[in-house]
Amino acid sequence: MIRTADLDSLPVREALPALVSALDDHGAAVLCAPPGTGKTTLVPLVLAGLVGPAGSGSASGPRRRIVVAEPRRIAARAAARRMAWLLGEQVGASVGFTVRGERVVGPSTVIEVVTTGVLLQRLQRDQELSGTDLVVLDECHERHLDADTVAAFLLDVRETLRPELRLLAASATTDAAGWARVLGGTPVVEAAGISYPVETVWAPPARPVRPPHGMRVDPAQLTHVASVVRRALAERSGDVLCFLPGVGEIARVAGQLGAAGTDVLQIHGRAPASVQDAALAPAPHRRVILSTAVAESSLTVPGVRIVVDSGLAREPRVDHARGLGALATVRASRAAGRQRAGRAGREAPGTVYRCWAEAEDGRLPAYPAPEIRIADLAQFALQAACWGDPDATGLALLDPPPAGAMAAAREVLLAVGALSPAGRPTPRGLRMARLGLHPRLARALLDGSAALGPRRAAELVALLSEEPPREYGDDLAAAWRRARAGGDPYGSRWRAEARRLERSAAEGDPAGAAPQDAHAGGAGSQPARRSRAGSGQGQVSGRRGAGESTLPDDAAAGLVAALAFPERVAKAKGEGAFLMASGTGAELGEGSGLRSAPWLAVAVADRPPHSASARVRLGALIDEDTARAAAGHLFRSGEEVHWEDGDLVSRSVERLGAIELAARPLRDPDRALVRAALLDGLRVEGLGLLRWTPDSRGLRDRLGFLHRTLGAPWPDVAEDRELLERADDWLEPELSRARRRTDLARIDAGQALNRLLPWATGQAARLDELAPERIKVPSGSRIRVDYAAEHGQPVLAVKLQELFGLAQTPRVAGVPVLVHLLSPAGRPAAVTADLASFWQGGYRAVRAELRGRYPKHPWPEDPATAEPTRHTNSRLRR
Repeated sequence: MIRTADLDSLPVREALPALVSALDDHGAAVLCAPPGTGKTTLVPLVLAGLVGPAGSGSASGPRRRIVVAEPRRIAARAAARRMAWLLGEQVGASVGFTVRGERVVGPSTVIEVVTTGVLLQRLQRDQELSGTDLVVLDECHERHLDADTVAAFLLDVRETLRPELRLLAASATTDAAGWARVLGGTPVVEAAGISYPVETVWAPPARPVRPPHGMRVDPAQLTHVASVVRRALAERSGDVLCFLPGVGEIARVAGQLGAAGTDVLQIHGRAPASVQDAALAPAPHRRVILSTAVAESSLTVPGVRIVVDSGLAREPRVDHARGLGALATVRASRAAGRQRAGRAGREAPGTVYRCWAEAEDGRLPAYPAPEIRIADLAQFALQAACWGDPDATGLALLDPPPAGAMAAAREVLLAVGALSPAGRPTPRGLRMARLGLHPRLARALLDGSAALGPRRAAELVALLSEEPPREYGDDLAAAWRRARAGGDPYGSRWRAEARRLERSAAEGDPAGAAPQDAHAGGAGSQPARRSRAGSGQGQVSGRRGAGESTLPDDAAAGLVAALAFPERVAKAKGEGAFLMASGTGAELGEGSGLRSAPWLAVAVADRPPHSASARVRLGALIDEDTARAAAGHLFRSGEEVHWEDGDLVSRSVERLGAIELAARPLRDPDRALVRAALLDGLRVEGLGLLRWTPDSRGLRDRLGFLHRTLGAPWPDVAEDRELLERADDWLEPELSRARRRTDLARIDAGQALNRLLPWATGQAARLDELAPERIKVPSGSRIRVDYAAEHGQPVLAVKLQELFGLAQTPRVAGVPVLVHLLSPAGRPAAVTADLASFWQGGYRAVRAELRGRYPKHPWPEDPATAEPTRHTNSRLRR
């Protein structure tokens, strides 16, 4: 029996006429409705023709088959059950749902609630969505990558295949204008809600706590959240809904609330369906519900009058340089804060306790970051390629995918054989896209099934698709054994997912081709026929359908992990320390049973703050053969000639990415490689490796002066970098003949620099005229000119008496030299660039100061008419 009173009480019904009109006129619309208005329940029922717009039992029009897409499994199940309850039916009648691993629909189902991931897979199999009249994309504001992708694909379907397909984007808080623009300028329909007042209580920690970093949350912050929950229980009535970033934080806060005197429930994506259902049903006892962001929207938790908001959330992050992807703890956005606070006012006036200071609120981000900007895009890139748009440039997306992230994603897809070099999906890639897994895990499932059999491969991939609890340890094989033996909630979910994956893996290719046949460039070559994980035992069958192999669990776990994450195969470089093929270091925690492993396949890792190495969270023992087989696309062999520790090193090397497998000295290395390495040495240590005589350095200084003064065609020789870029012009043929550091030391730099002189223009012959090495002074001496002075003006350092009679300052290339006048002992007495002025004025002061100190030398009153000399008075009289 239809619950008419409940339907009539939903505020969104006032907006239904405008919504129906918008969909009739434009085929698409954006619905903005606050939480609790019925946008997730009443709207689909009315649009499907199951109830009237006012909640009456009579249909409001023809029956339409509707698909409602929710971002999470818990929301999809809850929405379907709520709609079925409003119709007075069981789930699976008029309203059903499909989530990964669970499908409850019947022949009379009109509304099917699915996750966006399920809808994405359905679109890839049937681009027209045959039999579907309208798609509702709920909670668009969360900007999950699957939801954005589904929206783009649906718009493509409407434009090219089915213009009659209707599309509704619905959310409580969203960028309505942006979605309207993406949907082609469709109308925005707003529904007013009946919101009860929610009082805000600011409850910051008494002492500063460390901000979140990576997955880490300061334990003091969690202790504070638990204390705020206890405070809320004492100060207010009703159930408490507390928002925390992840499962680990929920468990820690639950442990601190053990003696709170209330039922403590935990809601998150890993929680069993029975626990989720219990939290969403009324209860006779007071409760504290600890939840991740799954309870922010789509769900009404009955009895909640109090919300405690930790102010934290989890977002995906990917470190492309290190090949590490993980969730990161961040400050929740203001939009998320409004959503969370609204949970307290769904049924009656409520209170939200915010665990941060009011002054901080304005500095929070307005909206959560769209996943497409920050997440690993390998799965998105594969979906786009299978859709026929490998670059995703033709998709209507609110935010375009970052070019760097897409390039990294394509590299992954090429490595696992999902894409051809042209960027098109291979037959193997098409199959991988249908598995509903990240392409890395899809590769592990397909190739692992060929080597281990579908059941064992599926069980291991299920472990990798949902990381096991931390208490399972960091050894993947041990976690596998514990999951098989245990009866905990994780084990139940793991078994269900393993069965689903086994069925998918068992669906062999029609042609029966081995996995490597579908790979691009040998990137995903079939694992070795024999794989040894420490013991060297265990045959691996390479035949599809060969059944379960006898490979030991440790070796099987390592093989699957290596297939999924080939860039993370790692070789030991010390106790507990490893180098991954990606080039990043990896470390195991103290007490890990894997610390002595010679090789490791790293399945889960993160990088602690201020650490250059990743911390291994989950790994498996492998051997070199398995590493080579799984990461075959990273194998390189050849000559390596490079500059190291001050000299040339020439070796024949085999590498697996950054890991050196074998090396031996080269007797006759490639000359081009040697030359390039010697140039690297000159860049690192400078041109001082060559032989520089005083004349060589003087020539460089003279050329530098002429370039600064006259420009071209005189060469720029001031910087080593500039000279090395022109190595072909002046260091040949000596550089190509060199084989080691000592050979560089034999190259006469001055002779080499002569090759840079402008011989072709004839200017080279004027070098001594424009920048003479020495200048003849009145005494007859030829004095060297210093062209290397810091101020750039040539310097002539000469004894004062040798310039008697010289009225004008000498010039080079038209530039007056800076004359350093020296005492008879060779010490500076005066500096001038204007000798005429010095003789008239400065000379008298110098003469008065020095004639008593050097009485044996001439100090005439009139230097202009005196005889220039290098000698003393007595020598002059001879």
